[in-house]
Amino acid sequence: MHTQSKQTQSELSPEMAYAILKEGNERFVKNLKANRNLLQQVNDTKTGQFPFATILSCMDSRTSAELIFDQGLGDIFSIRIAGNVLNEDILGSMEFATKVVGTKIILVLGHTKCGAIVGACNDVKLGNLTKVLDKIKPAIEAENITQTDRTGTNVAFVNNVTENNVHLTIAKIKKDSPIIAELENAGTIKIVGGIYNVETGQVSFYES
Repeated sequence: MHTQSKQTQSELSPEMAYAILKEGNERFVKNLKANRNLLQQVNDTKTGQFPFATILSCMDSRTSAELIFDQGLGDIFSIRIAGNVLNEDILGSMEFATKVVGTKIILVLGHTKCGAIVGACNDVKLGNLTKVLDKIKPAIEAENITQTDRTGTNVAFVNNVTENNVHLTIAKIKKDSPIIAELENAGTIKIVGGIYNVETGQVSFYES
């Protein structure tokens, strides 16, 4: 598997980048790996980087994007934060990744059994974590299917909130970043969502 270069990055379309992520996850689920020489990739990327994807995922130790999409050094920008929430710093990083470096796809990746989602559903308060969990509250408010037991112990409720959180984060990216919205409207990038299943390793993708 080659290391991404300026040429290979420029030749990728957003749809091709999307396909690479899907194929990588399929390999992961089947316990397969692309043939890579990571030390060679260290050498190949010592003078620059040309990743094809920007992935916002949770800090959960089970959700390493490089692993679950079977990617190597220099392939993706990986942004990780509890609950895969969005803030100005992350949005600025995404603008750098897409507008300046040239990644072709943004993926907002949630996951099942997310502690941040459960904590938000249980209205947990804990120092600075409280502000992080508050960013998940709109996804809770948007869940209008569950009428009783709207807590972190209700798996169906938590799953619905997790999916809402991905969709609302994508909408917020487009709303709060004219730079990224313009790139998407021009067809330069693609924005998608996904949920990683911590029991199977499978990612379910959602078109934005």
